[in-house]
Amino acid sequence: QVQLVESGGGLVQAGGSLRLSCAASGRTFSNYVMGWFRQAPGKEREFVAAISRSGGNTYFGDSVEGRFTISRDNAKNTVYLQMNSLKPEDTAVYYCAADRALGVPTIASRYAYWGQGTQVTVSS
Repeated sequence: QVQLVESGGGLVQAGGSLRLSCAASGRTFSNYVMGWFRQAPGKEREFVAAISRSGGNTYFGDSVEGRFTISRDNAKNTVYLQMNSLKPEDTAVYYCAADRALGVPTIASRYAYWGQGTQVTVSS
């Protein structure tokens, strides 16, 4: 299996930027599609972004389209989430996920492996 560790969360003012990282270990990173999800208190886990094994295909949730980008460095076993123009409603715990699924899932239940999450707080 693969182990995932997120980093890069923190407190930022509205309009600011953060870059999250997710380091993977345990298996061949390039065999996994990678996703980012987030969960705010009292809400369901929400799809944020996902990226194919090669990095050639990316997908985004409607609420972050145009503001967030996802990328991966297979040589470093790391996936990134660059978050720009942050809004208070982006406040949540952000989770990295991995799976060997066909295609690039955008549903949380399709991912077998999860990190512990990193808190992102956007102040108004």
